[in-house]
Amino acid sequence: MREEVMPQLLTMGIVIVLLYLWSTIRILREYERGVIFRLGRLVPKAVGPGLIFVLWPIYKMVRVSLRTVTLDVPPQDIITRDNVSVKVNAIVYFRVMNAPRAIVEIENYLYATSQLAQTTLRSVLGEVELDDLLSHRDKLNVKLQEILDQHTDAWGIKVSLVEVKQVDLPQEMQRAMARQAEAEREKRAKIIHAEGEYQASTKLAEAAAVIEKEPVALQLRYLQTLTEIGMEKNTTVVFPVPIDIIKGWIKN
Repeated sequence: MREEVMPQLLTMGIVIVLLYLWSTIRILREYERGVIFRLGRLVPKAVGPGLIFVLWPIYKMVRVSLRTVTLDVPPQDIITRDNVSVKVNAIVYFRVMNAPRAIVEIENYLYATSQLAQTTLRSVLGEVELDDLLSHRDKLNVKLQEILDQHTDAWGIKVSLVEVKQVDLPQEMQRAMARQAEAEREKRAKIIHAEGEYQASTKLAEAAAVIEKEPVALQLRYLQTLTEIGMEKNTTVVFPVPIDIIKGWIKN
């Protein structure tokens, strides 16, 4: 009886050992690293990529992705420095540079980075005026990136880029800005029209000076006008009467 039981126990033992060895196998992709804990204590250096053996329960492993994460910051209600209420959303690009620190120093680095991005967005954009928010986004993006990167460096995270996506203005402010833009364009149109009148008057004054020195130029201009009228095959010909002829009648 014992001779029949021993092979079965041996077979079960081999199967259990094989299953245990199979359970210790971990495969990490190229963009992944494994943070190892040995009896609860952190192993300083992350492992991977490739085939990794984790001898459970002595060792435990946490996977960490090193790819760049695209974090969408939800719209935030912001009151600018000139007391205008707007909604602003942004997008943050970051990646884990130190996997052990990202796991040990912070409970959930994704959630923590999201909350920090929202708070920083409200505090930084609340210190600027609306015109600066709309026209100097590049400078504000750089400032946001520097602040976030400074705070997340202790977590082993690198913030590479922050972009303000959209600024939603109230309807009243949109109408006011439209009226302002319309008034600005009308001002430019009037200035351009005035400059055109000034240039035209300058050229007419120069032409009058030339005609005053050379009276024959006026006669040549008169003949050229008649020629242009005749080329159009008109049946009516207009002869301008010199003002000098009718001066006497006007005085009388």
